[in-house]
Amino acid sequence: MTADTLQIEIQPTSQSRLQDVDFNNLVFGRNISDHMFIAEYRGGQWQDLRIVPYGDLSLSPATAALHYGQAIFEGMKAYKNEEGEVLLFRAIDNWKRLNKSAERLCMPSIPEDVFMNGLLELLRLDSGWVPSQPGCSLYIRPYMFATDPYIGVKPSDSYYFIIFTSPVGTYYAKPPRVKVETHFIRAAEGGVGGTKCAGNYAGSLYPAKLAQEEGYDQLIWTDAREHAYIEESGTMNIMFLIDGKLVTPYVSETTLDGITRKSIVEIAKTWGIPVEERRVSVKEIIDAAKDGTLESAFGAGTAVVISPFATIAYEGVDYALPEIKEDSFVNKVKNYLTDLRTGKVEDGFGWMTKV
Repeated sequence: MTADTLQIEIQPTSQSRLQDVDFNNLVFGRNISDHMFIAEYRGGQWQDLRIVPYGDLSLSPATAALHYGQAIFEGMKAYKNEEGEVLLFRAIDNWKRLNKSAERLCMPSIPEDVFMNGLLELLRLDSGWVPSQPGCSLYIRPYMFATDPYIGVKPSDSYYFIIFTSPVGTYYAKPPRVKVETHFIRAAEGGVGGTKCAGNYAGSLYPAKLAQEEGYDQLIWTDAREHAYIEESGTMNIMFLIDGKLVTPYVSETTLDGITRKSIVEIAKTWGIPVEERRVSVKEIIDAAKDGTLESAFGAGTAVVISPFATIAYEGVDYALPEIKEDSFVNKVKNYLTDLRTGKVEDGFGWMTKV
């Protein structure tokens, strides 16, 4: 089989694993769908576009990405509407951000037609893997890594671009407890904090482990220079509702330009809610928690969607946050995004793509 728009060879699996999945008890990232899309970059161009059964890769022990870290990725989601059609959320934004990461790490850009046609063909083939259960979705992982079998510090001349998918439920079972990190850093000015490169996440694992040993679920990262300003929270952007205003750290070279974050900002503005994208100090948030003006704090990201925090810890003190009410902005925007992504409300923003 071949795709009409590009020459994408399609090799369907002979044995689907779909019947082995309990869609009523999905664990995030555990089940992988039947197929994956692969494109290879060699000789200055993308070639050998194909969709094959999901399986292991054969790589040289000298593969450049394993030694020098040229590896980037994206996180996306697809949903089903009531008619059983598959809907994709803001895919072009993910493609643009992947190429921004690629530029920073001296990797080749992915043409839009390679990204989108490969993705859409993959979703058509594995449409049965998109959950229809409430709160569930199909997580999509596009990623690229260097493949030169060469030991030497230089940009690779060859790369793999791969997309695979996974049906998922909720990321956090309950509102997470988070701790403000004042020693370790996630990113520094001039670095790669604004990209989705693998090394950013590797460096976060140890401080997150220490926080988990203290009873917290995630960290709130602060700036590398003073540890005085809030940047992100673990796998999420971070947002606050303070005295009726939506406040969030502005996007910079040390923070990720989150697509869920960007969507929430746009929705809030259309709803007439004051939005402030700026530097947000730790002191401001702790003071607001103390005087009761901090109505909510929450993480926003593809994996978690919107995750209200239960507690913010700072300098050994836990600050409990108010319980999220049914009519709160947090619940309203979460429900609105869910309805938008599942086709229950009109897409006035032009964010959805029907597969």
